[in-house]
Amino acid sequence: RRAIADLVYAAIRAAPAAAGTRAMVLAGLSSQGLSSEAIAALFSGGRHAPLTLTADEAASIGVNLAPPDWLMASMTRAYGVDAEGELAALKERAPLDLRVNVLKGSRAAALERLAEEGIAAEPLDHAETALRVLAGSVDVEGSAAHAMGLVEVQDAGSQIVAGLADARPGMSVLDLCAGAGGKALALAAAMENRGRILACDTGAVRLKRLTPRARRAGATIIETRLLDDDWLDHKLPFDERFDRVVIDAPCSGSGTWRRNPETRARLSLKGVAALAALQGRLLDAGAHLVGPGGMLVYITCSILPEEDEDVVGAFLNRHAGFARAADDRRLSPASSATDGFYCARLTRV
Repeated sequence: RRAIADLVYAAIRAAPAAAGTRAMVLAGLSSQGLSSEAIAALFSGGRHAPLTLTADEAASIGVNLAPPDWLMASMTRAYGVDAEGELAALKERAPLDLRVNVLKGSRAAALERLAEEGIAAEPLDHAETALRVLAGSVDVEGSAAHAMGLVEVQDAGSQIVAGLADARPGMSVLDLCAGAGGKALALAAAMENRGRILACDTGAVRLKRLTPRARRAGATIIETRLLDDDWLDHKLPFDERFDRVVIDAPCSGSGTWRRNPETRARLSLKGVAALAALQGRLLDAGAHLVGPGGMLVYITCSILPEEDEDVVGAFLNRHAGFARAADDRRLSPASSATDGFYCARLTRV
């Protein structure tokens, strides 16, 4: 089962779905380091084997399948001459990262506890709460360190962009698209469990997962609120203003293709345009909820400028009362060894 799963994910990572099943499998096998001869031998036409390769298929082994033109153009706009390297890095297998919950202990304590359970990990220099698990397949969520709330599974990039919100003890924070609450938990720890976090989402199942996670983490400052699916079409459901409004916006998820390679098959230019329109509406709504001197923090796990710089640039053209608090931050597997993320910090001035 593991071998089949590894091959399926290798095939999906290595080739666009439009390439066809056999082409995807050939690309996946090639990405696993098999030689042309070894791959051809697997396609023997035997009882439990696929039909023998055609001449064109044999010639295609090891040849990278090109992404759609629009995607390559978008990646080139974002990364310039490094675009092909970034796309190649998104086909690799993602590591397993953990966030140390400083409400329960230090990074050194987490490393020691994990080691006692046979889980080897190392600290990451570019994310002060992050650990990277060294072994391949380990059951972190079945460990005592996880059960006691000392560690949470969270990509280092996600930890970094949560830290860019600069949420401090005593602040009020609105997490407008909280999902299952990964960033809300990181914010609570950064705030030393002092202040208030209101975590909202339209997905009841996702949001419901946050309550037991917060209990395990000892994060007592998080409240949850379920929003109607069409809340953007009505009067804002909040009467207060916040020091930080964090919008981890729905997006293409292109920055997480290493973990979710199947989402690449659903990506289209039309779909990206629809997401960008929604992201703009969320920013407009969030702008009205930021208090004087507060900050609107826009985050995506996308590597596409259509969802990132373009959305923020259009927002700033519509809202003269906001300005960039700092340079935008972009993370990617090739540049920072994390999932792909984008973060813009916008201050009410």
